[in-house]
Amino acid sequence: MRTLRDAVYAAAVGDALGVPVQFRERDTFHVDTMTGYGTDNKPPGTWSDDTSLTLATCMSIKESGGVDISLMRTYFLKWYEKGEFTPFGEAFDVGTTTRQALETGVGLTDVRSNGNGSLMRIVPLAFLHSVSKKDIEAVSAITHGHRIAKDACIIYVSIAQALLQGATLPEAIHEGMKGNKNPLFEHLPEVGTRKREEIKSTGYVVDTLYASIWSLLQTDNLKDALLTAVNLGDDSDTTAAVTGGLGGILYGCESIPSEWLNTLKRKDIIENCLFF
Repeated sequence: MRTLRDAVYAAAVGDALGVPVQFRERDTFHVDTMTGYGTDNKPPGTWSDDTSLTLATCMSIKESGGVDISLMRTYFLKWYEKGEFTPFGEAFDVGTTTRQALETGVGLTDVRSNGNGSLMRIVPLAFLHSVSKKDIEAVSAITHGHRIAKDACIIYVSIAQALLQGATLPEAIHEGMKGNKNPLFEHLPEVGTRKREEIKSTGYVVDTLYASIWSLLQTDNLKDALLTAVNLGDDSDTTAAVTGGLGGILYGCESIPSEWLNTLKRKDIIENCLFF
């Protein structure tokens, strides 16, 4: 049975693979292994806010035994203000919506605040036996409170839950779409038929969900799924992290190349935050 460790490590590796090339235009680079420096000038294996906020979410669940929004926000602030849950004691690559929400204490709800900043940290909720759609919405809304972002998170967690029950990815996507009434996501089940040039990999939450599912559907192993996601360019670290969250459940963290896992920074922090 897959565990939270599988999802978190795969997401962290995807994040670290994408950090050096974040915001670079597609096909102006090619990643085939763990590299460093680049966009944020960080050493190989460095993970960013995607993993940090996932770990903060995990720690909150580990301490409270469930979804405690106040505690979760407290841990997000510890990351933002004090650099906790980071490889080198410093938060970097902080999204605009996340920054504003944490500084004001209120999640943003305008339509322009539909980045992928809640989707990238939502996978731990799939490992809670009694998590509800309202719980998922509330966790997203700590920073991203618009309907679009919340719906993306609900679909993603539902897909992850179906994978944990042994569904194939197409079956899990079908399960994840049950109850969805948002037309922005209605084409997710057939995204695998789209050509690469039709896939957007921006920071818009809809694009990220489509790109991550597409990357998984184009491949049959975790390594290739993560590299496919990273090489889409633009918001490469988050696309790969979101891909990794589901890919880890599909393939297990044992399928991560040992060189990548060995290069990953501060695995002790990751281990300390895992609750399942």
